[in-house]
Amino acid sequence: MQGRTIRREIAIAAALFAAGLVLLPLAIYWVGRQVAGEYAGSGGPLGFADQIWSDFVQLEPSAWLLVLSPYVFVQLARLVKRTWRARPV
Repeated sequence: MQGRTIRREIAIAAALFAAGLVLLPLAIYWVGRQVAGEYAGSGGPLGFADQIWSDFVQLEPSAWLLVLSPYVFVQLARLVKRTWRARPV
């Protein structure tokens, strides 16, 4: 049972990390383009994502926050759910 739980948590973390690394920069680019106009950097959405990936590798806190935010959000939602369930009615 314990091994299965650990594998599941690793799979969840990996999927959310991948989403933060690939999907989130593309979504931010698209929303930013709709709200603020064209991206000033070069390369379009992949150029924007590349800049985030470069910042991530260079240990920029903002890039780490962006990439890890899906995982952090899910963990906070789990914590709220667990706290909500434990509350006596």
